[in-house]
Amino acid sequence: EVQLVESGGGLVQAGGSLRPPCVASGFTFDEYAIGWFRQAPGKEREGVSCISSSDGSTYYANSVKGRFTVTSDNAKNTVYLQMNSLKPEDTAVYYCATDRFCIAGWFQSSPLGLPPSNNWGRGTQVTVSS
Repeated sequence: EVQLVESGGGLVQAGGSLRPPCVASGFTFDEYAIGWFRQAPGKEREGVSCISSSDGSTYYANSVKGRFTVTSDNAKNTVYLQMNSLKPEDTAVYYCATDRFCIAGWFQSSPLGLPPSNNWGRGTQVTVSS
């Protein structure tokens, strides 16, 4: 059974940083990709970043490029999302999810090809105050 657990969210001031982990189990970690997504109240879920655990390739939404960095610790089956220079518009519930590959459609304005529903964590709240 696929399990993904996010933690490390919280309340931070604009300009601050957070580094939530996503701990994975129930599948062969280094054969899959882990994506980070977020959903703000009243808005559609959007792709934030993705890392391929097999070769370390990374992908980012334009809105977070240069501020967020995704890394993977395959020994711990854990992916981290380092979030720097946080802005109030980054406020959302952040989810991690897994699929065989990072999908370009995840980063479109209306995301396509999202991972299956049972491949998601429950999310962690990130709130950035101005």
